[in-house]
Amino acid sequence: MGRAFYPAICRCLIAALLACGARGSAQEVITSSAPDSVAVTIYRAEDRSADSAMDLGWLEGYALITEKRTVTIPAGRATIRFEGVAGGMLPESALVTGLPSGVREKNLDAELLSPKSLYARSWGRPVILRRMHPGTGRQTEERAIIRSAPDGAVIVQTREGFEVADCGPLDDSLVYPAVPEGLSARPTLSVETDSPEPARVTVALSYLAWGFDWQTNYILRMHEDGKRADLTAWVTLASSDPTSFADAETAVVGGKVNREDERGYEGGEGDEELVFRCNLRGGPVPAPVPPMAVDAPIMMADAAAGEIIVTAQRRSENMMTAVTEEQLGDLKLYRVPFATTVAARAQKQVAMLDKPGVPLSIIYSVGIADSNPSGMKVLLRARNRKEDGLGVAMPGGPVAVFEPHGKEWLLVGQGGLFDKAVGEEVEVAFAATEQVGIRSEELASGEGWQDIQLTVSNANPWPVQFEGDLFIGEEYKLQNVSSALARKNGRPLWKAHVPANGSATLRYRLREVDGE
Repeated sequence: MGRAFYPAICRCLIAALLACGARGSAQEVITSSAPDSVAVTIYRAEDRSADSAMDLGWLEGYALITEKRTVTIPAGRATIRFEGVAGGMLPESALVTGLPSGVREKNLDAELLSPKSLYARSWGRPVILRRMHPGTGRQTEERAIIRSAPDGAVIVQTREGFEVADCGPLDDSLVYPAVPEGLSARPTLSVETDSPEPARVTVALSYLAWGFDWQTNYILRMHEDGKRADLTAWVTLASSDPTSFADAETAVVGGKVNREDERGYEGGEGDEELVFRCNLRGGPVPAPVPPMAVDAPIMMADAAAGEIIVTAQRRSENMMTAVTEEQLGDLKLYRVPFATTVAARAQKQVAMLDKPGVPLSIIYSVGIADSNPSGMKVLLRARNRKEDGLGVAMPGGPVAVFEPHGKEWLLVGQGGLFDKAVGEEVEVAFAATEQVGIRSEELASGEGWQDIQLTVSNANPWPVQFEGDLFIGEEYKLQNVSSALARKNGRPLWKAHVPANGSATLRYRLREVDGE
């Protein structure tokens, strides 16, 4: 009885250990295909001047993306896959909350579907070589096998032998019957968790992502009297990310955020296009080589009817709804008051403000370094106060100025505006015409001094206001100034009323400082 009992105990223990080992090694994969809700807050590119336009081909701003997802997790260890996250996600910034036992590990699946990665992962596999015959427009298809890596000539093998695609009189393209295993069509973040019991939970996923930006675009429509203008502002949202965020709560942040990122921008190489090259000049066809690794591509392939054809699409949308302004510490947050889609590789404009009849002044201005004037420019100046028709925080951005010409509006200038708070002076500068000019001449000179005369001429049949900003070097001091000077930004400022078809002059002496 004893001898029979112990083997039975051993068998039970072994069975229990095997069962425990099986449960420990088995790791269920849970897939969340899309968020229940999403919020996107876009921050302006840190190195881009506030008054300059975005480079739509290279967006260096970033976004804070917050998603809510509902998942059912099993007891024990499991992998949760969050599909459809931003392709430019910074995985180290990802924060997952709501899981019973937290997160053990997180990974960003970087090998996404793109023309180049699709080709690379299809090496040695059959595809369809689609050929268009020029002149006749007739299209034919034949089976082929990819025999080269994606960098260089596209070598395929057909029934006729080896050839380089798209190097003859025919236009060639490749059609793929399926997506190779392990190549994801959507950016995916996977996390590992270990739950003591099954649960259905709502998870909050927050992270930063590159490849976004925003700017304010201003339009000034001048009144005929030249003393007022109608001001319209649009917020332009831009994304170069491969992921679209549908029905998102969207906002942008104005001001400069104190953020450090030693790694810097690590965007993909454009759209990871597959380029057919004819770089063979006779001789034998090189031996097939294995596929090369592809770094974080941007998805540009569509799947339909069981086949994948490389394509691309860009979209633009306009929406006429004003954003609302909120305080965010020392920054400003502008919130779109309705759910909107931040589409992949797209732009969207949302109305920001519309201020009719804003009083402003037109001033011709020039900088003068000692005695050397720079190029003339026109300043449109207003006060950002409620009693002066404004009184709102104004994020920096490009400005287009239009004047009425009969029944049409014609563009007369383009400039830029820096971030302006309520109460500040608002100035928009753009290049002036040659109707107003300035010249400098030396009237006399001696040891350590020279007398200068500046003359501003106005060829317009109406008077203009002029300002000369004097930048006097530390080695000089001003003497014998012919007119009283104002001061602005700590520097002397010559202000003059220049009559129609007339001129105004300023004389002064520049004397070298003797070191006292």
